[in-house]
Amino acid sequence: MGYEITHWIDGRPEAGSTGSTQPIMNPATGGEVGTLHLGDESTVDRAVQVAAAAQKEWARVSLAKRTQILYRLRQLMIENTDEIAAAITREHGKTLADAKGEIARGLETLEFATSITQDLKGGFSQNISTGVDGHTLRQPLGVVAGITPFNFPAMVPFWMHPIAIATGNAFLLKPSERDPSASNIVARLYQEAGLPDGVFQVVHGGKSVVDALCEHDAVAAVSFVGSTPIAKHVHATASAAGKRVQALGGANNHAVVMPDANIEFAAGQIAAGAFGSAGERCMAVPVAVTVGDVHEEFLAAIKAEAEKLVVGPGEDDGTDMPPVITPEARERVIRMTDEAEQAGATIVVDGRDLVVPGHENGNFVGPIVITDLDRTHPTYTDEVFGPVLVVMHVNNFDEALDLVNSSPFGNGTAIFTDSGHYARRYQDEVTVGMIGVNVPIPTPVGYYSFGGWKDSLFGEHHAHGPEGVSFYTRQKAVTTRWPSQNETVESSMSFPTHD
Repeated sequence: MGYEITHWIDGRPEAGSTGSTQPIMNPATGGEVGTLHLGDESTVDRAVQVAAAAQKEWARVSLAKRTQILYRLRQLMIENTDEIAAAITREHGKTLADAKGEIARGLETLEFATSITQDLKGGFSQNISTGVDGHTLRQPLGVVAGITPFNFPAMVPFWMHPIAIATGNAFLLKPSERDPSASNIVARLYQEAGLPDGVFQVVHGGKSVVDALCEHDAVAAVSFVGSTPIAKHVHATASAAGKRVQALGGANNHAVVMPDANIEFAAGQIAAGAFGSAGERCMAVPVAVTVGDVHEEFLAAIKAEAEKLVVGPGEDDGTDMPPVITPEARERVIRMTDEAEQAGATIVVDGRDLVVPGHENGNFVGPIVITDLDRTHPTYTDEVFGPVLVVMHVNNFDEALDLVNSSPFGNGTAIFTDSGHYARRYQDEVTVGMIGVNVPIPTPVGYYSFGGWKDSLFGEHHAHGPEGVSFYTRQKAVTTRWPSQNETVESSMSFPTHD
């Protein structure tokens, strides 16, 4: 039924030999729109062998030619934004505007990669010893892999492959099985931009493909974005196989609302962070923390913001909030809200029974706002990954800071305040990797790096930006001497010193 999505290996679509497939679903209708061909260990091995051969040649291509190809890809991405966004909306469900937004944010990293020459410059020191110079250079790792989630099928892979390719690696992408089309479109555009076949490839599949990438001898590094349990698995498996790993895990981001904050502004921003893309973002805001006497005022404001949102199919112009990705995701949101209510929580806004006319089989659930919930309850402590906002209350700034820092996650956080003193204390003392001051979703621009702390990141490197360059390259230190034919240089059996 519908279209077919295959692997992209050695510059062309390839169904593979497994014969295994699964349906591609439209979250807004609940109907099947396509078929995805799934790979296994043999598919990964074939793609890796192709990548290894291609990378040897690609690493010898000049930086100027590499960046020219990336410039051409940037233009092709812009020209084909509507096609990619439509595929994302059809398979993920998010609104077309949101899909175009993630493409634009992905292009930030591509633009950073077009100027990779700056970040690949080595250092040079003359005469570190008499007639001896020292310098450093950075070189690619070889074949590297990316394993990416469903919630950003364009942006998250773009955190990885432009930098990996610009630095001379071959990149093998394993996208989510739920919304695979965007990755294949990008593969086609890379080819149109002039990238040699085999340098960027796509293999679709589940756990067997993930494990094969983590364990293959010829894969030098693995980048991952997804849930914390799988991030731990990827980090442990790939590290045990001797690979460099960056594994970005889950989140439970808190937004602190101080007594001096503009409450209407804070509520509007937090509603966007909590309910945009149906809350299916690792930088979503599932928890608001009211400080002091603003709790009731904030609840009234956030209730008004949530109730005015239009829930519907992502392709409809008037839609604010789309469906969640699967029926199971919808059931999880409803179940965790039920459990919170049974535990004594107050449901301020209840979207559990929402039905979108004409889309009764879609995965729709409305915005949900919960308060009066015990801080040990799973609906607060766990990552719901849906349109649920839990509003907690504390007495003062120090209690808010302690509450945020007690979370095992440390991806992103925000504070809403007019006080530079508290904003500065917050950014200094919070144990979180990305902080927003009056900004609900503090995702860094492409020329910085993205990454959290604690259970939100496993490995030493954050994604994209300067840390991405460090991740996909390794440094060599070179010491040189060029004595003349007639010069006598005494050798010594002692450890060399600098004189």
